[in-house]
Formats: sequence, C-alpha cells, structure tokens
Amino acid sequence: MSTVVELNQVTKEYPGGVAALRGVDLRIEREELLAIVGPSGSGKSTLLHIVGTLDRPTAGSVTIAGHDVATLSDRRLSALRARHIGFVFQSFHLVPGVSAQDNVAEGLLYSGLPRAQRRERAAHALERVGLADRMHHRPHELSGGQKQRVAIARAVVGEPDLLLADEPTGALDSASGEAVMELLHDLNAEGATIAVITHDSEIAEALPRQVRIRDGEVVADLRAGSDARAGGDASADGAERGEGR
Repeated sequence: MSTVVELNQVTKEYPGGVAALRGVDLRIEREELLAIVGPSGSGKSTLLHIVGTLDRPTAGSVTIAGHDVATLSDRRLSALRARHIGFVFQSFHLVPGVSAQDNVAEGLLYSGLPRAQRRERAAHALERVGLADRMHHRPHELSGGQKQRVAIARAVVGEPDLLLADEPTGALDSASGEAVMELLHDLNAEGATIAVITHDSEIAEALPRQVRIRDGEVVADLRAGSDARAGGDASADGAERGEGR
C-alpha cells in the first residue's frame, strides 16, 4: 500500500506558547480505516486541520498524497486539498434550498468539469450512499442521517485520496449514527481511505486502527488483533481504555 499521509515530528504552537501538537508522527496508508481519538483539548482537532491542510505546522514535515505541504503556496495548497481530500463534518454544511444532487455536485465545483457532468457524477455518488430516491430533495426534507449521507457523497464524489470525517455521528441519534458508520465501512471496503476524528472510544474501538492522542501527543497506535503502539506502553493503553469520554 502507498502512503497517503505522513507526518514527521509535527509541532503546532499558538501565540502565548500554547503547544497543541508536540512532535507527532503519523502515517496513513491507502485503503486504511482508522480513528483519531481523544478527549476535548487533546489536540485531535488541530491534527485534523494539519492533515487536512487547513493549517500549517510550526515545525516538522507534512506530506499528503506525495506532496510536501511546506513547498506549496497557499493557492497550490488549496488545489491539493480540493483534489486529494474530502471532508465530512458533524454539522453537514449543506446549502439550504438546493437539492441533494446539486449539493453533492458542489464538491466538484473546482474540478473543471461541465455542470452536466458534475450532476451526473453527483447522482452516482448519491446512489453509492443509498440515496438515489432522495436526489431531488432539499436539506429540510431530509432526516439527520440522510443529510450526513449527502455530505459523505459530496466528500467522495471527486474520489479523493483521503476522507476526513470529523465527529460524523455527533449530531445524529444512535440508529442514524450506526448507519453512517456502516456506510463508512462500506466505502472503505470499496477502497476509500478514511480517518474518523472522534472523542467516542466506542466508535474508535469498532475501527481497524485507533490513533489515540492526549495533550498533543500520540499515546497509542493500536490495530485490531495487534499490540502495536507508539508513544505509550501497555499500562498507559489500559488507562486510556478505562477512561470515560
């Protein structure tokens, strides 16, 4: 498998000497499905911004789909993000008054494709997430789970190298949340590379890999059926699992 994301000794500091990330190393391989998990204030949101190229590190290197972020201008970085990264957020970010199909087509706005082709690809993406029968519905006509499926379709319509899902079940009831996680598993089985950013250990533990972050550091990197870990030991991992979040 090829590497989609590689972070080496990444640090992010904010004014006042606040360190949100402290020497983070992280590799995400193509077709992986993993959770980046930690409590509020752990640094996981900052890590999302760094991996998603929404922010630049204070120190260390970030490589996304083979591109060294430090060498790119803001304009080229925006182009990299549009081409290689899809985002799904807790609050959906759908355009009100616009059909599901056109909301998804918006994900191809900077692709250079003509409108008819963008809408055709959007229709296929909605079929892929099980919403072929809701294509012409507007956001106010959709349930929370359906809105999140539209958001996921928009994120994957351009076939990005990486899908970043930030608390994708946070605004949903448990049944809808389970359905969304099942969809992410299905997309991964089809070849999508997906990182789920969450504070929910139950969601994280259901994924093949968990990267646990605390106080800006990776304290455990766990794979299903393996004791592999980074930046922590077995006792530290046990403490992580025992905490309520």
